[in-house]
Amino acid sequence: MTVRTRFAPSPTGYLHIGGARTALFNYLFARHHGGQYLLRIEDTDRARSTPEAVRQILESLDWLGLNPDEEPVMQTSREARHAEVARQLLAEGKAYQAYDTAEELVAMRERAQAEGRPPRYDGSWRDRDPSEAPAGVKPVIRIKAPREGETVVNDLVQGEVRVQNSELDDMIILRSDGTPTYLHAVVVDDHDMAITHVIRGDDHLTNTFRQIMVYDAMGWERPAFAHIPLIHGADGAKLSKRHGAVGALEFRDQGFLPEAVCNYLLRLGWGHGDEEFVPRDRAIELFDLKDVGRAASRMDYAKLSHLNGQYIRAAAPDALLPPVLARLGEVSGEQRARVAALIPDLQPRARTLAEMADGARFALAERPLKYEPKAAEALDHPDVRARLARLSAALSGMDWTRAGLDAALRAFAEAEGVKLGQVAQPLRAALTASLQSPPIDAVLAALGKDESLARIGDAAEGVSLVGG
Repeated sequence: MTVRTRFAPSPTGYLHIGGARTALFNYLFARHHGGQYLLRIEDTDRARSTPEAVRQILESLDWLGLNPDEEPVMQTSREARHAEVARQLLAEGKAYQAYDTAEELVAMRERAQAEGRPPRYDGSWRDRDPSEAPAGVKPVIRIKAPREGETVVNDLVQGEVRVQNSELDDMIILRSDGTPTYLHAVVVDDHDMAITHVIRGDDHLTNTFRQIMVYDAMGWERPAFAHIPLIHGADGAKLSKRHGAVGALEFRDQGFLPEAVCNYLLRLGWGHGDEEFVPRDRAIELFDLKDVGRAASRMDYAKLSHLNGQYIRAAAPDALLPPVLARLGEVSGEQRARVAALIPDLQPRARTLAEMADGARFALAERPLKYEPKAAEALDHPDVRARLARLSAALSGMDWTRAGLDAALRAFAEAEGVKLGQVAQPLRAALTASLQSPPIDAVLAALGKDESLARIGDAAEGVSLVGG
C-alpha cells in the first residue's frame, strides 16, 4: 500500500498556524513512509470562500516548503461526482429524499430541546412514500444512519473511540439545490483520491463517525484516522490574535525562518526524546503518529524566537542575505556589499530576520546621520568630539582590515590613557547613530574607509548634534 495523505483547508481566511502544523504532519508522515502528500481546497462554502484566501494558503504552504506532490484539487470542481454518489445511495435504498420544510425543521429542533434531547433529525421521511411529498418543496437527500449497535474508530492518536449509533442522525448529503454537504463531499474526495490516512485536528473527531456512514454505505474501505490535538495559547485558551501571531505568513513577516517555524510546530505535540533542533531531513526520518500526544499543545512565542535564533546562527550568511535585504527596501550595490559584510556579525545575537535587518539599517543611512537621543548625548561633549578628530587622523593612514582596525583602536585608547569602551562607544554613535551595533571593527570594515572617516568627521564637527 502506498501511503497517501492530504491537507484540506477551507479558503475562508488565512492559514492558521494550527492548520500549518496539520499540513506539516501530513507531509512528514507521507515522506516517512515513502508516500504522497496531496492538497485539496475545500471551497464548498461559496459564501465565505475567497480567491484571496486560496492565494494566501498556497503562498503559506510554499513558504513553509509544504507543496503537494500533485496539483491542488478544488472541491467545487467535483460537485457532479459528489451528487452522483448521493444519487447512487438513493437508488440503492441507503438514502432517501426528505421534504421537510424549514418551519418543520425548526419545530423539530424546538421539540427536542423541550424534551431534553439533542436536536437531531427525527427521520420523519425515512420510511414515507415520496408520493406524500408536499407541492413546491424540493427534497434533500439524507443518508440512512445505522440505528443499532455502535461505530468504533481505532484512531492512531486518540486510541479506540466509540459512539452509539443511536446518537447519529440521518445527515443531509445532498441539499435541495443539488449541491453536496461538506461531510459528504470530503468522503467522496478522500476515496477517489485514494487517501489512506486522514490526519486532521481533533475538532473533526465527531465528524468522523458521520462520515463513516458514507464509507460503509458505499462499501468503501475506511482510511486510517488520526486526530491531533489543537494548539492553545499560553493561558490554555483557544489560540487567537490576542495571544500573538496566528497566521503562517504573519510569522514570515515578523522575520521567522520557515525551517524554524516547521521545527517548532513539529515539537508542538510530537516528540523524540530531548531532541529539540530537528531539521527537515531528520524530521522525515523520525516522524510517526505513535509519538503524537493526546493533550493540547501551548504556543510559546519566546521558545519559537529562541529556536529561530538557533536556525539563524546555523544558516550560511549567503542564505540570510536575500531575506534581510528584502526587509531593507531598494539598496545600491555598495549598500548591498555593506549588509553582506555585516551578516556574520549580526547572526550571533539575532532572534529574527527583522532584528538582523534593523541591525544593518545604519549601513544604508545617508549623511548626515540622524542620531538617536542617547547617541547624540554621547557625542555632545567637546572632549569627546576632539578625541574623535584625533582618532580619525590615526585611522586615516592605515590599511582597512578588521584585524588592523581592532589593533589600531586598542593602541589609540592606550595612547589616550582611557579604556577601550571610552573610545568605542562614541565611535559607535558616530558610525551608526546608535549605541548598539555589531562589533565596532565589523562596523568600520563594512562601511569602508571613506564612509567611516566621513561619518567620524561629521560627529567630530558636531554635525546634526543638538548643542553641537
